[in-house]
Amino acid sequence: MLIIRDAFRTVIDAGTELGEGTPTGPRDLRLTDVVLPDGDAATDSAGRRDAVRRDAADDERTDDEQSDDAPTTLDASGCIVTPGLVNAHHHLLQSAFRTLPGTRGVAMHEWLPRMAAEYAAIGIDPELARASALVGVAEGLLDGVTTVADHHLTWPAGSDDVGIARATAAAARELGGRLAFVRGSARDDPEQAAASADAIADALVPDGPNGITADGLLQLAVGPAGVHSDSAETFRLLGEVASRRGLRRRTQANEQVDVAIALEKYGRRPIELLDEWGWLADDVTLAHLCAVTDAEIALLAERGVTATHAPGCDLPMGWGIAPVAALLAAGVVVGLGTSGGGSNDAGHLLADARLAMQVAPLVGPPIEARRILSMATEGSSLGLGRPELGTLRPGSGADLCVWDVSGVADAGVADPVAGLLWASPGRRPKHVVVGGRVVVRDYRLVDHDEHALAADLTTLLASRRAA
Repeated sequence: MLIIRDAFRTVIDAGTELGEGTPTGPRDLRLTDVVLPDGDAATDSAGRRDAVRRDAADDERTDDEQSDDAPTTLDASGCIVTPGLVNAHHHLLQSAFRTLPGTRGVAMHEWLPRMAAEYAAIGIDPELARASALVGVAEGLLDGVTTVADHHLTWPAGSDDVGIARATAAAARELGGRLAFVRGSARDDPEQAAASADAIADALVPDGPNGITADGLLQLAVGPAGVHSDSAETFRLLGEVASRRGLRRRTQANEQVDVAIALEKYGRRPIELLDEWGWLADDVTLAHLCAVTDAEIALLAERGVTATHAPGCDLPMGWGIAPVAALLAAGVVVGLGTSGGGSNDAGHLLADARLAMQVAPLVGPPIEARRILSMATEGSSLGLGRPELGTLRPGSGADLCVWDVSGVADAGVADPVAGLLWASPGRRPKHVVVGGRVVVRDYRLVDHDEHALAADLTTLLASRRAA
């Protein structure tokens, strides 16, 4: 059992906080692989009962009295505890392709071939997928992301699709993070894409209900890149794989380029096409949504579609700003994602949460910090069909971050939770816990050296460019 002790404030969910200045006052948080309720005993997700000792009893135990199953304590004094962040839209492979010349301040029709040329020059295979995923997932964990959705869109002809998926999943598991691997498609042959998705499902989640492993660390979903690149047949066949296996469906919609190409190619807007193709439903999440009309927002809400806001990608790419306040007001669940290193260059979800809060007034009413934080946690997890993630309610998945707010960057902050977003841009959590297991302690990865991971990727890229 893990005890998070003496936190200045604990955010349970969007409407519940514990600690100084709250009606409930401070309270320790107790975890196994789930968040435990208050009381003398509790049961974890596997049905095991653990003694939950009162604080005084814990304090009286000497080192000699500690047993193997004795509680481990994390000191959270001077800190805010939040649910682990959930990055609902990433392209982990692009962690190897950041700040490439010719990819900034250019139109999408220039960006795509520049990225494709670099992919071809380096070669996309399991080795690169693993190195990129180790860097991308490690970066996320160090920044507070406990779950990342990796929309993998690059499948060269003849590639080892299952090997790429296995390598990515293994990298996340090595580091202790949760991964939602999305078998994407970008102009792939429809039948090959569907067959590949089936093969990956057989390899990664053969017995997992809804494409989720028993330990909850790995999830599989499917998702074409969008109507601008994939045909109705691709959407249909990947949708059949999802229906047969109970997988979530994810795609990108209504970036400006998506709208322009859909109008030119089909004479209709993307949302209309997705509706016709059966991709507006409560198992579907749409990323970006920069150029949506009021009528389209109402339709998304009616169909139960969830959304992912990705301002750290959309702004530098010139796609605009999603009308998040309007989506929320209509009842659409909105999560938050960074997108990949080819457009954002960083996987720092809290920084993008701050950006989302800052740009919201440009397209609608302001959105307060707690609502944005909820998007980056519970909103994203609901879009993945994972209500057990994104909160610290009893029975939830025991993913959390401990943020130190005792330094000068937070001095004078009147509202400490709002200060997580407004103050100290680029802050990192002191500790990170996934499934009740500490994966970042004192700002360092527990199981890996981040500098070694970075060096390994740098060496691999250099060797391939020199070949």
